[in-house]
Amino acid sequence: MGQRTPLYDAHLARGARMVDFGGWDMPVHYGSQVGEHHAVRRDAGMFDVSHMCVVDLRGPRTREFLRWLLANDVARLVEPGKALYSCMLREDGGVLDDLIVYFLEESWFRLVVNAGTADKDIAWIRGQAGAYGVGVTPRRDLAIVAVQGPHARSKAAACLPQGCRDAALALDVFFATLCGEWMVARTGYTGEDGFETVLPVAGVRQFWDALAAAGVAPCGLGARDTLRLEAGMNLYGNDMDEGVTPLESGLAWTVAMKDDRDFIGRPVLAAQKSAGVGRKLVGLLLEDRGVLRAHQKVLVEGIGEGELTSGTYSPTLERSIGLARVPSGTGERVKVDIRGKWLDARVVKPPFVRHGKALIGI
Repeated sequence: MGQRTPLYDAHLARGARMVDFGGWDMPVHYGSQVGEHHAVRRDAGMFDVSHMCVVDLRGPRTREFLRWLLANDVARLVEPGKALYSCMLREDGGVLDDLIVYFLEESWFRLVVNAGTADKDIAWIRGQAGAYGVGVTPRRDLAIVAVQGPHARSKAAACLPQGCRDAALALDVFFATLCGEWMVARTGYTGEDGFETVLPVAGVRQFWDALAAAGVAPCGLGARDTLRLEAGMNLYGNDMDEGVTPLESGLAWTVAMKDDRDFIGRPVLAAQKSAGVGRKLVGLLLEDRGVLRAHQKVLVEGIGEGELTSGTYSPTLERSIGLARVPSGTGERVKVDIRGKWLDARVVKPPFVRHGKALIGI
C-alpha cells in the first residue's frame, strides 16, 4: 500500500482506477482518460495533486538563499504573489527537481516540489539553508487541487471561500493570492487557464465535492500526462533528471545567467555553453501509424542517435507526439524505432497545443 492523499476515499467513491505513482496511490482515470482530457481542453477538469509537497521558507535572508539555490533568479519576484518556475541543480548541473516558487512576503517564500523527489529535495534544501538561517517547513497539513480548462476559473471561483473569489478572479497569470490559510494561484500543468489551490487538508474533501457539483470533471494521471505533453511541458524523471542539465532539456529559458549571480551548478552550465551543448530536447510528430513512447530509439541520419523521453497519442491532434533528446545538429526529420520498424517523424517546436488550439501544422 502506498501513501494516500486526503482525497483517496473521494477517488474510490467516484470509481477511480488507482495506480502506484512514485509511492503514492493515485487515480489514473475515472472511466475515460480521453474524456477527461477533452473535459480540460473544452470545459473544466480537476486534479488531486496533494501528493506534491508545499515547502515554506522563512527568514530575513530567504531571497538571498533562493538566489543561490535556484537556477532562475527570484530577484524577478518584486510583487507579492508573483510565481517563478525554476530548476534546482546539483553542483554538476544535473536537475534535482523542477519547481514553482511563490513570493509571499520578503521573509516568506513558498515552494511546490514534485512528489517523487520531495524527501530528497527537503534534505537538500535544509543542507543548503543553514548558512543563511532560513527555516524550512514541509506543509503536509496542506492539500493541493488543480482546476484547469477554459471555464475552470469561473467554476472554481464559485467554490472558493467568499472572501477569496474576487481576488482569485483578478489574478494575472503566474500570480497567487492568500486568503487566510488558502492560497489560490493562476498556474497549471495542462496548457489551459485555471487555478492551483492550496488549502488545509481538513477542507479539501468539501472543496472537491463542491467542484464536482459545479460541473468540474475529476481527472486522473493519464489525462494529466497527455495534457502536459501536448503543452510541451517536461516531466521530471522522464524529460530531465539528475543526469542532464537544463540546457539539454529545453529549459535554457529558466536559467538566469545574464548577471554575475552565483548559483549552484552555474560553473558547469557556463562551461557547457562555452563548449557547445551537444544535445537538445525537441518535439516530434509521428508521420506514420504508431505511438511514440519513452525510451524508443531515434535515428538522425548522418549525425547520430537520440531517445524519446516522453511519448503518447494526442487526443486533441489525433496524432502521436513526443519529446526526444537528440544531437544538437538534428534538423527537421528523424526516424523512430517502433517495434523494430523505423518510422518517419517530423521535428517540431513545442508546445503542440495551447488553450485548446493546435500550434503545429499536421
